[in-house]
Amino acid sequence: MHVKSLDKPARPRVVDYLAESIFSGRYQPGDFVPKEIDLCEQFAINRSAVRSDLRQLVDVGIIARISGHGSKVRDYEDWNILDPSVTEWMTRYAAPNPRIHREILAFRLDVEPYVAMTAAKRAKARDLVAIEEALEGMGRSLHSESTDEERRLHSDYDVAFHVAIFKATHNIVWAQLSHILRPSIHLLVEMSNDSTVDPEASFERHRQVMEAIRARQPREAFKAAQAVLQGTATALGIEPGDGTLGSCIELP
Repeated sequence: MHVKSLDKPARPRVVDYLAESIFSGRYQPGDFVPKEIDLCEQFAINRSAVRSDLRQLVDVGIIARISGHGSKVRDYEDWNILDPSVTEWMTRYAAPNPRIHREILAFRLDVEPYVAMTAAKRAKARDLVAIEEALEGMGRSLHSESTDEERRLHSDYDVAFHVAIFKATHNIVWAQLSHILRPSIHLLVEMSNDSTVDPEASFERHRQVMEAIRARQPREAFKAAQAVLQGTATALGIEPGDGTLGSCIELP
C-alpha cells in the first residue's frame, strides 16, 4: 500500500534572519555577523546549510567572507540593490533604517526630476492616461474613509504614478529600472504617506507634475518632481539641505 509521505517542515532560513538584521540596521556596515558555528546552534542546522545561506548574501555584495574572522557587512555602495532579492529585503526589512531611507531618497532626487523632464518631451496619449488614472486613484483613496485598506490603495496608486512617468520616457532602461526600483520606491511612498501632515498638499504637488508633463513643459516638470520629493523628505524628517542628501540638482 502506498503511504503518502508527510511534508517536511521548511528549515529556518538564516539568510532571512541576517537580511532582516542588516537591513533594519542592527548590523551596520563594518560589523561582523554571527559566526557559522553560532548560527548552526541557533537554527539547529548543519554547517553546509548555513554556508549556503551566507553565500546568497555574499553573491549580492551585502557581506564579505574574511578568512579566519567570519562574515562582515559591506558598505552600502557595494550592495547590488538592483538584484530582486535585495529589493525585496529592502521593502520587507528596511523600514526602521533611516540610513537606507536617505540613500534611496538621494537617488530619487538625483534621477526623478530628469525622468519627469524627459516624460514631458516624449509622453504619448496612453502615457498621459496612465499617469492621470494613477493620480485619480490617489485622489479617491485620499478622500475616502481613512482605513488601512484605503491607505494601502493610496500608496499603490502613488507608486503607479511614479512608475508611469518612468515609462513615459519611452527609454527601455528607465522603463526597466522603474520595475526594479518599484519596491524601494514603495517603501518611501508608504512611509511618507503615513507620516505626512498635509496629504492634500502632497496630492497637489503630484498633480502639478502631471499637468507639466501633459502641457509638455520640461522645466516645470523637473521642478514639480523636485517639489514632490522634497515633500517626501520633509514627511520622513530628512531635509534636503541638512547635508545627508547632498545638494539638490538644478536645471542646466
